[in-house]
Amino acid sequence: MARKILTCDDEKHIVRLIQVNLERQGYEVLTAYNGAECLAMVETEKPDLIVLDVMMPEMTGFEVLEKLKTNPETEKIPVIMLTARAQDADVLRGWQSGVECYLTKPFNPMELIAFVKRIFSMEDSQNDEKRYTI
Repeated sequence: MARKILTCDDEKHIVRLIQVNLERQGYEVLTAYNGAECLAMVETEKPDLIVLDVMMPEMTGFEVLEKLKTNPETEKIPVIMLTARAQDADVLRGWQSGVECYLTKPFNPMELIAFVKRIFSMEDSQNDEKRYTI
């Protein structure tokens, strides 16, 4: 079964670029265009990973991230921040808020795919360790 990735960005062409590249790798891609829509989609679709922009209408990516990480049902969902916000303070805030990766725009889709694969690979190896631990 394909892993489910939710990508959330208010720029439709960025969402489409991410979607096409991840689908080519065999992932199921869900899309949202603002923070509120992202949280609603998380609740109904239970994605395995979220690619999240910072600057969006209705709710910023940081606000979405805070809600995700403070909810026991969603706190473990890995989040990749993909944003034009490249200031040191923003990057630090992302890391301190619990993102697995902080990528800045413009970005290389192959780099995003590499991070997605690494996150899933790490999750799989942790699950294997839990299965075989006595």
